Amino acid sequence: MKPEDQFIEFIAEKYSQISIDKDKITELDLGCGKGSFTTQLATKYPDRVIFAADIMLGRLRKLYKRNERSGIKNMRLLRCEAWHLINQSIPDSSLNRIHILCPDPWPKSRHKGNRLVSSEFVSRLYNKIKENGVFHFSSDDIPYFTLALEVLGKSGLFIRDDSKLNDISNIKTDFEERWNEMGLEVFHSAWIKKSI
Repeated sequence: MKPEDQFIEFIAEKYSQISIDKDKITELDLGCGKGSFTTQLATKYPDRVIFAADIMLGRLRKLYKRNERSGIKNMRLLRCEAWHLINQSIPDSSLNRIHILCPDPWPKSRHKGNRLVSSEFVSRLYNKIKENGVFHFSSDDIPYFTLALEVLGKSGLFIRDDSKLNDISNIKTDFEERWNEMGLEVFHSAWIKKSI
């Protein structure tokens, strides 16, 4: 255990829900990686609560140290597996925006069951997002992005409106910046929660 671990919430060890102030604007970067996107988001919106969630403890430790150096106080770090966090730990109707940015596309046929975006996962995300909240999905993998668009469109739970990303269009992950430097594109979509 390292000293910075006291500032990381270890969600896999809990079966209770985390506390979220529903009166505040709250965003979740699910699978935050090194956290460059999350850090920029927290810097841009210091009055919001930004959750950075990842399974890799080393990444979260580095993110904590970066936040300390930068004076960021509005970010909570969660070490967890995505399914567990969404199924067990996030209260319903508590998040204004969820970001899942360039998750592993699992391109081999035998691994497709490992893909995060599925009809079941989308329905669970729907429950966690506040009324008129937004789900932001991106991928560099065209087949996976196309599949995600299809799953979200067919769910009947969301309406696509990419303008809901205009406020963060200049914020990119490290991965996206490297990808763009090679002349390659990352595709983004935004989905508003429908009232049903």
